[in-house]
Amino acid sequence: MSEIILSVRKLHKSVVDSTGELGILHGVDFEVGARQSVAIVGASGSGKSTLLSIIAGLDTPSSGTVTLGGQDLFAIDEDARAVVRAEKVGFVFQSFQLLGNLTALENVMLPLELTGRSDARARAHEMLTRVGLASRANAYPKVLSGGEQQRVALARAFVVEPALLLADEPTGSLDFATGAKVMDLMFELNQEQGTTLILVTHDRQIAQRCERRLLVNAGHVHEEQ
Repeated sequence: MSEIILSVRKLHKSVVDSTGELGILHGVDFEVGARQSVAIVGASGSGKSTLLSIIAGLDTPSSGTVTLGGQDLFAIDEDARAVVRAEKVGFVFQSFQLLGNLTALENVMLPLELTGRSDARARAHEMLTRVGLASRANAYPKVLSGGEQQRVALARAFVVEPALLLADEPTGSLDFATGAKVMDLMFELNQEQGTTLILVTHDRQIAQRCERRLLVNAGHVHEEQ
């Protein structure tokens, strides 16, 4: 395997509700090398999105470690985790998560501005051009189609050249043809930037395009051969 960018070790996650303790993830253990593409697959409710949230440091495990780029995410506080996310991680969500009061260009500029980049506007323009939306730079999300919104989200995710891109059902809100085009673009950008890609998907065709597939079943994770 190439240089290890992500290491998940002995990861457990449980929550307590009115019925008692509920186990969500049980002893999850895997590594991901730089530039790899990995699909996380499994039935609804199996723990896929919880696993992705913990990898991102957005949720905390009950026990175990997640090491991203050599940094143990849960040995540092939330403010420090936020800095790691800003510097190393890009996100693409099913629901796009664009800010409605910002134009497409401003949405793409935002992560660059948060890290103090002085070339935020120029770099955001470049990325919108790369995803075919230069002419829509000044449009607000409400007037963009679903496919256009997801391409803006891709531009926003890749504009910081993240070491790791996390995608949660990135085509879940799109029709088949639009979703296929968005995934083509995601894999192209992934290859161009040498980003490590981890995506949660229920679509087996998308999963088969990844180098590896991790199956989540009742909170346990196994690598598909």
